[in-house]
Amino acid sequence: MIDYLIPFLEKIAGYGLTWGPALVLICMTIESSFIPFPSEIVMIPAGFMAARGEFYPGSNVWLAFTIAIACGIAGSLLGAYINYFLAIKVGRPFLHRWGKYFFLPPEKLDRAEEIFRKYGEITTFVCRLIPVVRQLISLPAGIARMNFMRFTIFTAAGAGIWIIILTVLGYWFGITTHGMSYSDLVHKGKAMLDEHLILILSGCLILIIMYVWIHKIIEGRKLPEKK
Repeated sequence: MIDYLIPFLEKIAGYGLTWGPALVLICMTIESSFIPFPSEIVMIPAGFMAARGEFYPGSNVWLAFTIAIACGIAGSLLGAYINYFLAIKVGRPFLHRWGKYFFLPPEKLDRAEEIFRKYGEITTFVCRLIPVVRQLISLPAGIARMNFMRFTIFTAAGAGIWIIILTVLGYWFGITTHGMSYSDLVHKGKAMLDEHLILILSGCLILIIMYVWIHKIIEGRKLPEKK
């Protein structure tokens, strides 16, 4: 999939100074929906181009970097909303019967549902960092009619961490290398992510433990009695 898409994205990357934010938004919306589309081939090059002044607005590197991340998160949310509301609208039976014709094979749907049922709503945060499952976890959230605000917060947080990591990686390549082809940029970045994925997930586990701990403290506080 990656090697097939690289030549196409390499061509449209030339429009980064004018259409960069829109391209990131569109591509990440696709990536976050049920259509297979790896985020590595979008956000790593976006960070690289921002570092080189090749992403809108060009000369202001940090503004370009921030815009790339913001558009990536916005696109991820839009794609997740598509899955969430699609699941609410058509329901589980429809998805299992017809999903295979739209890149949603039953076995992947079953796996996403199993994870959601076992670990609960927090999976909409964690699974945004796990390949394959990250797109599909929004479907069981929709089927279960997860609270929309909580779904948005958890999805934005998980997607935000992943997008920032990818963009920073691309930015680092941009300031430390003299030149890289689009293909080398994506493949080297993906290899580094695969190598350190356990560390990334471990960091997220710490965040989850902190969230649960703080949540229990807040819930455990008793409201003062009215006199």
